[in-house]
Amino acid sequence: MSFSERILGKKNVNGGPHIEAVSPALALAGGEIRINGSGLRPPELRRPKVQFGEVEASLVVSSDTFLVARVPEGATSGPVVVATDGHVSNGLPVKVASLIAENLHPVTNPALDAEGNIYATFSGSRGQKVPVAIFKIDTNYNVKPFVVEMMNATSIAFDRDGHMYVSSRHDGAVYRVAPNGTMTTYAEGMGVATGIAFDREQSLYVGDRNGTVFKISRDQQMFVFATLEPSVSAYHLAFGPKGDLFVTGPTTSSSDKVYKIDPNGAVSTFYKGLGRPQGLAFDVDGNLYLAASLSGKRGIVKITPEGKANLEVAGQGLVGLAFAPARSAILATTNSVHHLSWNIQGLPLLPD
Repeated sequence: MSFSERILGKKNVNGGPHIEAVSPALALAGGEIRINGSGLRPPELRRPKVQFGEVEASLVVSSDTFLVARVPEGATSGPVVVATDGHVSNGLPVKVASLIAENLHPVTNPALDAEGNIYATFSGSRGQKVPVAIFKIDTNYNVKPFVVEMMNATSIAFDRDGHMYVSSRHDGAVYRVAPNGTMTTYAEGMGVATGIAFDREQSLYVGDRNGTVFKISRDQQMFVFATLEPSVSAYHLAFGPKGDLFVTGPTTSSSDKVYKIDPNGAVSTFYKGLGRPQGLAFDVDGNLYLAASLSGKRGIVKITPEGKANLEVAGQGLVGLAFAPARSAILATTNSVHHLSWNIQGLPLLPD
């Protein structure tokens, strides 16, 4: 009988630990979750044990009414429990993302094609030529090289016909990539080209981290669409359900913004108060999700259309996400890609 099976059937006794809530209830290994309850620390002030199945977590903070625990490597989805002085609490579920691929270097969202294949970059440092710039991860999670002749592959987007486009922050260009991985230049001369996204009319928008968002029409005419504060790393772009363009770009501020740009190029602040906001995506209800820190806690932050923010997924090093079929999400960190079962329907990137 496993540890989880043994403890789930136990009843709390007077003075024993009891868990009332876990937040957030979704995480990556290394992410920090808060456990609220009672009797969570023994009277003798000995440290309690927090268990994810058979794996013990490390504690960041412990008190009688709440604990902060770091999700351990090897943890899987299931109940988390607290053990003190031989007493074991009730278990509450935590979903832990599973590793798909590692030894990568994404700097923004992963991308999915119409068949569900995942694409992620090995971007490298500025000016670094790496052996493989983009990897393709098939639906069985087999990882294969896809694009090799590109410097600093940054952001990936697909048009309505399924063609891939990739920005390079090295040469300020966007490349169109064929199904066999060969590439041709689609547009150039855009400074430090980072985030890219298509609108309903199939115009392509490109963020230059120096402060400009370019618009490239279907006939490849390019002009300045909007101007923002320069970013220290990159711009990240996504269209909302009403056709507005949402942009993040980390600065030296500890209270960064999410910008909203209407179809006429007018810029407004949608939300302020994030640490290092990066890749972003929408669900069908218009909620925005992005990799960022909120009140000092890193993970995936949800911002409602009304501007209410909450940390939904705990995880360190997150740079972006993409919603996938079957109500799941693909999460990218600075060196890996993960799958998370998540009951959310993502907004199509190219709505009809």
